[in-house]
Amino acid sequence: MGGLSAVGLALLTASCSQPGQLLGHALPEPPLPPGINVAFNHRDGARYRSPLTGQWRNGDNLEQLVIEAVETARSEILMAVQELALPEIASALVRAQKRGVRVQVILENTYSTPWSDLHRADLAPHGRHRLAQLEALADRNHDGVLSAEERHNGDAVAILTRAGVPLIDDTEDGSKGSGLMHHKFVVIDRRLVVTGSANFTSSGMHGDAGAASTRGNVNHLLQIASPELAAVFAAEFARMWGDGPGGRQDSRFGRGKDSGGVETVPVGDTRIEVLFAPHAKANPHHGLRLIGEQLAAAQRSIAMALFVFSAQELADVLQERVRDGVEVRLLADPGFASRSFSEVLDLLGVALPDRFCKLEAGNQPFETPLQEVGTPRLARGDKLHHKLAVIDGTTVITGSFNWSPSAAHQNDETLMVIHSPQLAAHFSREIDRMWRGAELGITARMRRKLERQQVRCGSSEQRQ
Repeated sequence: MGGLSAVGLALLTASCSQPGQLLGHALPEPPLPPGINVAFNHRDGARYRSPLTGQWRNGDNLEQLVIEAVETARSEILMAVQELALPEIASALVRAQKRGVRVQVILENTYSTPWSDLHRADLAPHGRHRLAQLEALADRNHDGVLSAEERHNGDAVAILTRAGVPLIDDTEDGSKGSGLMHHKFVVIDRRLVVTGSANFTSSGMHGDAGAASTRGNVNHLLQIASPELAAVFAAEFARMWGDGPGGRQDSRFGRGKDSGGVETVPVGDTRIEVLFAPHAKANPHHGLRLIGEQLAAAQRSIAMALFVFSAQELADVLQERVRDGVEVRLLADPGFASRSFSEVLDLLGVALPDRFCKLEAGNQPFETPLQEVGTPRLARGDKLHHKLAVIDGTTVITGSFNWSPSAAHQNDETLMVIHSPQLAAHFSREIDRMWRGAELGITARMRRKLERQQVRCGSSEQRQ
């Protein structure tokens, strides 16, 4: 399947951006390490027929990968995902339960109510937009009218609840919910783990219903066959599940959960380090610390593809690596890159005051703007949703874990460090794919925001 790459070259000089280029011919697919497979929903080397449009498109079918894994289950399926909005995955879980498989599902509380029970008038604008997309996804004949049958068959959470599939969310501990239950993993029969960056939604895999130009947020999923790794993920699931729906409210989420340190699992010759968030800031085992240690160990190159990058401590580590001659490249989500708390701006050597005309405490823009920073050109509505880094072409950082304080200290998250040159080659190819045509340096969008805030704020004071 596909792979991750090095991030784009960005000209951070103040005047203008320019497209990135990669020269040469496409290389054959590199081998994968035994027991590990990886899929990318935008990669060029595969095609599948989109369930939204019926048209052929480039990429791996992440939804089908999940369904096929579920169909192999013989005894148990443990699924912890922020959102499940794909009816075909829900139906596969119901079929598994009917053949005697124990199925348990954990969702984030924002997404655990069947959408067919929601009322548009009760929702905030984002919720109304999401409901409209889910209704469009359920409208199988595309006539603009949602029949009772389409509503019945198109609501993934309702499909699970009607079938009696045990399901909880992060309010099961008696709270109003953790920061976010942001995991994206499935454990099959304590032998197979499916995990990565993709939410189990149409926008996370295929594109937005009713918007034919979209291809979905740029994501990946890993399939790892390892009873040892499956046991590690099953233990995290058990901490959150407790005794399941109702009962003693002994489920544990967020900071109420005893998140331990890094667990190391060999999968053949591949060493995988796994860390589940969150941790207190004073805890030396938190995820940003683990990422920082990996970045600090880089000798030659660091290539990143990131949805959210708002951790100042990691930007500071990168600045040190650049000073030591390490090649650092970053490909960032276009929508996030120009936010005031984005560390992408640090790498570009600029600072953007927030709406209160303040800069973040400890803000340290690079004295010399990094030349290799870019944002990919995506269809309107699509996001770069990876949380990836490739270090020295030998190590991959991945998971649900965005590079942010929230991921480290509030959310239920998966963070993995995989030591495998073979797997790193696949992820490097994915970054290279996005790098082609990426917009480099300070984009027009960034420049407009910088100019507006300069006029509005003048010289900003840093927060204390």
